[in-house]
Amino acid sequence: MKIFKDKKIFSSNIGRTIISLLMGFFIGALILAVAGYNPLEAYKVMFLGVFNKPKYIVQTIINSTPIIFTGISIAFAYKTGLFNIGAEGQFIIGSITAAILGYLLHLPHLIHVFLIIVVAGLAAGIWGGIAGFLKAKFDINEVITTIMLNWVAFYSLNYIVQLDSLKKPNAEATYDIQQSASIIVLEVWKKSKEGINWLNEHLFFKDIFKTRMNWGILIAILIAVIASYIIRKTVLGYELRSVGHNRQAAEYGGINVSKSLVSSMMIAGGIAGIAGAIQVMGISHRISTLSVMEGYGFNGIAVGLIAGGSPIGCIFAGLLFSALNYGGGKVQYILGAPTEIIDIMVGVILLFVAVPKLIALFPRLAIIFSFTKGKMGGEDNVD
Repeated sequence: MKIFKDKKIFSSNIGRTIISLLMGFFIGALILAVAGYNPLEAYKVMFLGVFNKPKYIVQTIINSTPIIFTGISIAFAYKTGLFNIGAEGQFIIGSITAAILGYLLHLPHLIHVFLIIVVAGLAAGIWGGIAGFLKAKFDINEVITTIMLNWVAFYSLNYIVQLDSLKKPNAEATYDIQQSASIIVLEVWKKSKEGINWLNEHLFFKDIFKTRMNWGILIAILIAVIASYIIRKTVLGYELRSVGHNRQAAEYGGINVSKSLVSSMMIAGGIAGIAGAIQVMGISHRISTLSVMEGYGFNGIAVGLIAGGSPIGCIFAGLLFSALNYGGGKVQYILGAPTEIIDIMVGVILLFVAVPKLIALFPRLAIIFSFTKGKMGGEDNVD
């Protein structure tokens, strides 16, 4: 079979990701068919649900922004051999910081936004660094510590929301952040008389500005580029990758492994914290009491894995994940198909991404199948 001759397709990260995506869509189609839905019609609805209108595309991008950040966070820690389950808690710490500083401070717009991003990143970085320190000092598994820290962050948020100085009367939420802390694109202008008149004359842009379009996606792309540069082009990145490949060899080579572990988790935590700050400044403008975790950090795990641990890849993986979920909602609304099918598709994709050796076996299985088929055919001819 010609398709299996080039084994590079199955051994490269990109090749495995593409095959994983195809397998996910294939399994999803089978489930749709068994459930009595036309798979082609469902995928058509999903596609149009994302690309049929400009505001759908923009909303997909908006939804992808936080999981791109958390995906980068997961990918960065993964380079050091760490599994940062704590992106959810770090996200929460970033959102708490943004809500407090966004409401209490009164600063010029750019300074206010920049300060919030920096402080939120530092706060969440310290939060992530706790797990890194415990791993480096006492060899406590980072998965356990980050899960526990997620819950500490979760209940800390609910406590902070109830503080009299922050809680909005008759609401389970804090006061809104100041206008100077918002990163929604042209927020003041589009609400002005001039803006309303202009948008009424340009319906294409009016449709787009109905969303809470913000600068978060550009910041996410910038963070992805910086993270990729650090990993690939700096001494710190070399040390982190060395520790990720082989800690004993890295230590023998003179690398401070403990420092690398803490640094990796601090940077990963900082990135997830910026995600929380962006979500507050660009979407919610406040934090509210949580009954369950919002899942941005956990979805970031899926994004990071689909991206193969590449910060740049997280941009595309985040957009794909967002499109699947946003388009999947349209499938449920129009066709009545359960959105759980989308979760199954993502699960199948992750299964094949997480088990690369399974895909690497495809060429060998094809060769064995072809050989067996040929041999059986030969035996039939003898008979």
